[in-house]
Amino acid sequence: MKIILASKSPRRIELLKLLKIDFEVIPSNIDENISEKDPKLLAEKLSYLKAMSIKKDGVVLAADTVVTLDKEIFGKPRDYKDAFRMLKSLSGKWHTVITGVTIKFKDEVITFSEKTNVKFKNLSKELIEFYINTAKPFDKAGGYGIQELGSVLVEKIEGDYFNVVGLPISKVWDILWDRGMIDASKGEINK
Repeated sequence: MKIILASKSPRRIELLKLLKIDFEVIPSNIDENISEKDPKLLAEKLSYLKAMSIKKDGVVLAADTVVTLDKEIFGKPRDYKDAFRMLKSLSGKWHTVITGVTIKFKDEVITFSEKTNVKFKNLSKELIEFYINTAKPFDKAGGYGIQELGSVLVEKIEGDYFNVVGLPISKVWDILWDRGMIDASKGEINK
């Protein structure tokens, strides 16, 4: 049985490939504009809605990542100005990246979230402009991708690096493994 990844995120696709298991991509098509002020609950609710929107049989994996700083939630920037505002706000500060994950099995739904703290360097106006013009960060929570050029913005992290990329693969692996879902001899999901 395949895993269904309810995401078109190239980063989540690449991370799931690291687990060496068979999966297919069926992007969810939900309205992500829900009213929730708590970033942990927001990420978890969005991942849950994404997973539940997939009606095909199989193990459905969905995730949503948010960046938060001083009670403000940063999703994906709407445009250049919004990306600049986000990166300027994060400059020189610690912020938290939260990824909510839902795994929907036939008879069970598991939802959890992972938090990672990230500290940005002090960013000059020129560096922010260069980054936005070069990296085109409009499909990334907080306006940056740590696995790409965004790594030059980061001073240090505390927690799961892959969580910042968009999927805490170690926890996902543990859940699948603990439920006997992984056939170690074949590298695939058990039925």
